Amino acid sequence: MNGVAMGLTAGTAVSPLELLAMNRQSSTDALYPPELIGMRGSHPGSFEVAHALARNGARWTEPIDQTDRNYDLVIVGGGISGLSAAHLYKQRYGKDSRILILDNHDDFGGHAKRNEFTVDGKQLICYGGSQSIAEPSSWSPVGKKLLKDVGIHTERFYDYFDRNYFKDRKLGRGLYFSRDQYGKDYVSDNILGAEIKDNEEEIIDLINAYPIAEASKTALIKLLSQTENYLLGMESQEDKINLLRQTSYSDFLRKYVNVSEEVVLLYRDMSRGLWGIGWDALSALDAYKSGMPGTLGLNLKIAEQSYERDEPYIFHFPDGNAGFARSIVRELIPSAISGTTMEDLVKARVDYAGLDLDSLMVRIRLNSTVVKVEHTPNEKAVDVTYIKDGHPYRVRGAHVIMACYNNIIPNICPEVPDAQKEAIAYATKMPLVYISVAVRNWNAFSNLGYRSFYIPQPSLMHSFGLDFPVSMGGYNFTQNPDEPTVIHGTYVPLDPDKGLNAREQCIAGRIRLYEMSFDDFEKNIVSQLSG
Repeated sequence: MNGVAMGLTAGTAVSPLELLAMNRQSSTDALYPPELIGMRGSHPGSFEVAHALARNGARWTEPIDQTDRNYDLVIVGGGISGLSAAHLYKQRYGKDSRILILDNHDDFGGHAKRNEFTVDGKQLICYGGSQSIAEPSSWSPVGKKLLKDVGIHTERFYDYFDRNYFKDRKLGRGLYFSRDQYGKDYVSDNILGAEIKDNEEEIIDLINAYPIAEASKTALIKLLSQTENYLLGMESQEDKINLLRQTSYSDFLRKYVNVSEEVVLLYRDMSRGLWGIGWDALSALDAYKSGMPGTLGLNLKIAEQSYERDEPYIFHFPDGNAGFARSIVRELIPSAISGTTMEDLVKARVDYAGLDLDSLMVRIRLNSTVVKVEHTPNEKAVDVTYIKDGHPYRVRGAHVIMACYNNIIPNICPEVPDAQKEAIAYATKMPLVYISVAVRNWNAFSNLGYRSFYIPQPSLMHSFGLDFPVSMGGYNFTQNPDEPTVIHGTYVPLDPDKGLNAREQCIAGRIRLYEMSFDDFEKNIVSQLSG
């Protein structure tokens, strides 16, 4: 690789060996969170207190006296929802409202993570979490007003996002067959979503070169050539829809399209990046709405028939929705981030030491894990106890908003009703890992003619590729293959084809993440990228 730097964002990607002491949460001002590498989702220092509380029943002696002033509002969670709540509260109740935002991470933004690298003197900015503002025209009036309030004008992305970038450079989407699964490393055009029509010979030639069995090649060509109604004998629309809803797309391909297992496995992992689960646990009805092969001739009449977007997927800051989070923080605490526009926000450096000053009406207190939220005896206020640097603190708010990791709420809010606890416990996070890899050049992509790759039956990443081609605010996306850039990869650990539903697979995947160290990630990533 000639030197790589890596940042990983995951909900829980840490091993037991990395469970550090609970006072690991550090408030060291010298560290600049976006520049840190390694595990950057739930990073070491962000989860130990919560895990000790929820899993081991740990308790802390609550301070007898308050350790801070009273606040009009205390918000637990500094992600986009928590930051937005602070903005909306201030709008409703006035700029003199005192607001405290508590977050267990060393950075604000929650899932909206910003990664920064410096390679050969060049600054690289990329997203390490929440990706883009999707279809802003469909947002509610409140959401649209929020964007406007914090200075985000989505129409400008039509100028900043170069939609011809990859076309101009003849960079397509690739399919990467790994040696471990297919006997050799082989890359080719990804035509798994194509229809064989006018360019029949070209696509057939590509398929015939795939390192799969001859019977699988024949089945794949047939699958992409026909728009047959595989439910032709079923008259009732309702029966068709129910069957598709109850049948996974993988099983639909097996039972109704009658393709080989090798073809089923080619498609199985394509949905992981979008849905967080493979087609073995997603319905054939979802496949129909997604326009997947084998479903095109079913001719169903259903509402919301397609998952196609009404707007292009271009509303993207170089750092993803971290740009959105930073824009809200700048509105709440102007002194912490310089500038006034969405453009100058891109390269602006956050003054993290200036987020929690006593002089501020809105304060963001990082590295602070809330362990108890409970009404005062007279029920006129709410006490919030949190741990920072291994020590307990207590603040009081006239109002409290829980904008944190939902599953922890029953452990820190003793007044939550049992029915709500049960409902919260059912929800399961999908183990989605975003991987940012800074490289000195991207000649390999240019020479092969691909912008990204899908990897069926992956050892780790099921996809990786070049970042979004966005240039704005003085930050320019790479224009030359000899220049440094960032490769973005996605990994979703699952247990496919074992009869497990999506929830069960996600639980198994989260367990697998707990068992992985950063070294495990690094070795696998380098191996995949090296071929």
